[in-house]
Amino acid sequence: MRSDSSRCTVILPVLNEERIIEKTVAELFSAFSSVNLDILFVDDGSTDSTWRIISKLSENNPFISGLRFSRNFGKESAMLAGIGSASGDCVIVMDADLQHPPKIALEMYNLWRGGDCAIVEAIKTRRQEEGAVYKFGAKTFYKLLLMLSGIDLNNASDFKLLDRRAIDIFMAMPERQTFFRAMSGWTGLKTGRVYFQVSPRAAGVSKFSMLKLWKMAVNSITAYTSLPMQLVTIAGLGFFLFAVIMSVQTLVMKITGKAAGGFTTVIILLLLIGSILMISLGIIGIYISKIYNEVKFRPRYVLSDTVGSMINSRK
Repeated sequence: MRSDSSRCTVILPVLNEERIIEKTVAELFSAFSSVNLDILFVDDGSTDSTWRIISKLSENNPFISGLRFSRNFGKESAMLAGIGSASGDCVIVMDADLQHPPKIALEMYNLWRGGDCAIVEAIKTRRQEEGAVYKFGAKTFYKLLLMLSGIDLNNASDFKLLDRRAIDIFMAMPERQTFFRAMSGWTGLKTGRVYFQVSPRAAGVSKFSMLKLWKMAVNSITAYTSLPMQLVTIAGLGFFLFAVIMSVQTLVMKITGKAAGGFTTVIILLLLIGSILMISLGIIGIYISKIYNEVKFRPRYVLSDTVGSMINSRK
């Protein structure tokens, strides 16, 4: 049982969310009326009035703070910046568009405060209306990740609570390219679960394009398993055995005077082997590019401004 005086920091990554910020703040403070709550916005390079609104809210409320990136670095970097700058005994990462309901965030906090979980994750029981292509892509990604790495993220989300121990472990991970949804589960710390239905967006549109989702899927799979590299070796061995069989068959037909007619088989084999080689080089290239990005060791984000008094108070 944690203390009733435990402070919770809600981290809200935002990108061009000027239409919803004030409503989100009001609903959070209403839901957490009996909890020591502070809110930390992370502006991921917004081009509208998002930062001006955050600054105004912070001036009027000492429990609202904000970080502003110099440009768009992505949601993963925004979540990382918020987690590293939070002052609470626990943090809750959630979307600012109210698709993650504040009442569920309070349920997560109560589960953490009343038990011994280091992490509480929110599991989707029903997704919002999505296109058939998106649903198929999401299911395929989760199945691939489970098959290749053993990490089950089906219906998982970035809607999570981390306590101070989990935060310290998370921030100690040195990689530049992060995948928060899986990294929190990788720790192996005791995890509680709550279930929720994704609400419709209160305003605005999704900032994730299909290209961004594809990049996230590739980065996520390659970050947690090297099996695709091993598949290249397996494919090579398979084609070597196939080549041996074809060579034996060709020699037998030559010796018996039954030479193969035409070049169809040769052309098919060349095209097939060429395709396998190009795919294999592509897989190797992805891993090399990840190594290249990691060894540069550039900062994950650059801050251009901060507001509020609840930032880095533990540092």
